[in-house]
Amino acid sequence: MLYNINVKYILHLYYDWSDDLKNVIKELRKERKITQDEFAAALGVTRQTIISLENGRYNASLVLAHKIAKFFGRSIEEVFIFEGE
Repeated sequence: MLYNINVKYILHLYYDWSDDLKNVIKELRKERKITQDEFAAALGVTRQTIISLENGRYNASLVLAHKIAKFFGRSIEEVFIFEGE
């Protein structure tokens, strides 16, 4: 089912440099002046998930990536940045 596929996996199917996936979640969250707890509650995830996302230790599922992008009024590509060649 598509819901369980993460963004990094999908990108790996198309790009050899999927390890270069970064995000600007922390910066966007701080611009909005919301806490990790508030952001987690809005997305329906735990604070630990937000911490892991912001530190690059966890890659969002496609559904979560969409929720994050929608929350900030951005496209997924604006939130999740590819720093590959």
